[in-house]
Amino acid sequence: MVLTELAREVFSNDRYAVELTGISIDHVAEHESQCSIQITDNHRNARGVAMGGVLFTLADFAAAVAANSSELQTTMSELHWVSLDVNIHYLLPAVGNRLIARCTAIKHGRTTALYQTTVTDPDNGRTLAVATSTMMRI
Repeated sequence: MVLTELAREVFSNDRYAVELTGISIDHVAEHESQCSIQITDNHRNARGVAMGGVLFTLADFAAAVAANSSELQTTMSELHWVSLDVNIHYLLPAVGNRLIARCTAIKHGRTTALYQTTVTDPDNGRTLAVATSTMMRI
């Protein structure tokens, strides 16, 4: 089974991100991921742009997928990596209808890891937010 398909199967249990929020896993490789979301009116704040929490959830989910990617093939559905700390910088308002989060490892150690996620608007290529996630193996 391809890593992306395996990640989709395992992370389908993350009901908040996948079902309620509507995030999809587009691509997974070892220590990296790409996830996306279609923005609906339910995701927009009073100003009409995607709420910051939507960008945060997308970035956090992408980091979880990337951090657990190396173990998916060996532990089959056992997720050992969780967010210990996430710092996000909102750079521009998310006015588009789709967002993409690309996450990659900066350092992946035995018990802790550092990942960086960039959230972009694919229609104009602009970077909307950058998050760094410290992950911990439990």
